[in-house]
Amino acid sequence: MNNYARGIRKPFPYTFRNFSLILIGINVTVFFLTMMSSRLSLYLSLNPVLFLRNHFYWTPLTYMFVHASMNHILFNMLGLFFFGPQLEERMGSWEFLTYYLGTGVLTGIASLLVYLFTGYTRVFLMGASGALFAVLLAYAVYFPFSRVYLFGIIPMQTTVMVTLYAGIEIFSLLFGGRGNVAHSAHLFGLLFGYIYFRIRLGSDPVRVFKDSRNNPWKR
Repeated sequence: MNNYARGIRKPFPYTFRNFSLILIGINVTVFFLTMMSSRLSLYLSLNPVLFLRNHFYWTPLTYMFVHASMNHILFNMLGLFFFGPQLEERMGSWEFLTYYLGTGVLTGIASLLVYLFTGYTRVFLMGASGALFAVLLAYAVYFPFSRVYLFGIIPMQTTVMVTLYAGIEIFSLLFGGRGNVAHSAHLFGLLFGYIYFRIRLGSDPVRVFKDSRNNPWKR
């Protein structure tokens, strides 16, 4: 391994500080603040026109803490609550926080470029879904044989769940038309999570997913 790779992959000192729960608290706080002031939501959400003309350069970070409805924040925060703490304990708090915020910001930037390229400038991107999809990917990489229940009913391996979600997002992006769900942002979250593992952590999620099919499901 060369010096550049050593620098990129230098581990953070391990610590566990429940950053995932703090992130949930920030999201919930911002949600109620935006419910009291729609103008705050405007300032924090990611919109191509406001980013370029009004210089809202902070929004590729802040958009992931803004949610449009109670259902929106409920599903995202439930996912972060169920998968975040165990993943954070495995990765370490600083690695987890870097991963979460890094994939979220990159998802915002990539989405912004797509919106500008396609001329879809009226959109307001908000929500933690991109970072959450990256969290789901990381959870499946570290715990490929864990049993999860899709919709609280259907049991499956984590790798199967993430693969299924990816397939649904691709199908929805190609054939679902334009709606209120940012399917491209979800896929960007998976993509940047994959890139983070390859570059920063020196691991190949695809190989983990393939290997998980050749081993018995741990009970």
